[in-house]
Formats: sequence, C-alpha cells, structure tokens
Amino acid sequence: MQLNPEATETAEPVTCARCGTAAPDGAPPTWTCSVENGSRRYFCDDCARANIRAIEGRLDSSWW
Repeated sequence: MQLNPEATETAEPVTCARCGTAAPDGAPPTWTCSVENGSRRYFCDDCARANIRAIEGRLDSSWW
C-alpha cells in the first residue's frame, strides 16, 4: 500500500497569538479560534478570558 505524500498532513504546533503559550498536541478544545484577515489565530484560556468582551464584540485582536 502506498501513501500519497500530499494527502498526509502533519499537525503544526499551535501557539497562542497573544502570549505565545504553546499547546501540546494541537489546539485544546478550550482554546478560542478566531479567523482574522483570512488566517486562523488561536488564543489560550487565560488570554480569551481576559478579552472575552472584545472577542464577543468580534473585534480583531489588534484592537485589544
């Protein structure tokens, strides 16, 4: 059986876009994901909690 190298993807390490905390084994389900300017940005629990009003107001992270 041959594997298609283009079909196999390796998970990229996920880091918090605000504080730089690295997530083990991909983004934990408790982290927040935001799409800003066409790219995904992940935020750890602490950063998401500290900025929840701005996130719910759909402000880009550059505003907070």
